[in-house]
Amino acid sequence: LIIAAGTGEFEAGISKDGQTREHALLAYTLGVKQLIVAINKMDTTKWSEDRFKEIVKETSNFIKKVGFNPKSVPFVPISGFNGDNMIDNSPNCPWYKGWDKETKLGKSSGKTLLDAIDAIEPPSRPSDKPLRLP
Repeated sequence: LIIAAGTGEFEAGISKDGQTREHALLAYTLGVKQLIVAINKMDTTKWSEDRFKEIVKETSNFIKKVGFNPKSVPFVPISGFNGDNMIDNSPNCPWYKGWDKETKLGKSSGKTLLDAIDAIEPPSRPSDKPLRLP
C-alpha cells in the first residue's frame, strides 16, 4: 500500500471516500494476507519524523479496523522520485530505526522497502487437496 506523505495528500487518501482507504479494504476483501505500507514522497516533508509517526498512527488504526494486524505490517518511509530507502538505507532519515513485524512463523526486521518485500512469506500451496474451480 503506497501512501503519499505530502500535506493534504495523505488526508485526502485516508478520508471517508479516499483511495488509500478503498485500496486497503479491497486488498483485504480479495484475500491479501500480508501488507507493506510504503510512505512515499517523504522528501516533500523534508523527511519529517513527526509526519511519519502521524501517518503510521492513523494508518495503523485504520488497517486494524479493516482486518489487518498492524504488528505484522512494516511501515517504510521512501522517496520514489529520489530512490531513497528503497534498496539502500537513506542518509536522509537517521531517525528511522527500521521496521519489525511479527507473524506466525516468527519475527523479521529490516530498514528498506526491498527488505520488506524480501520478508513476505510465500503463501502455502494446498497441493494435497482436491482441485477447486469457481
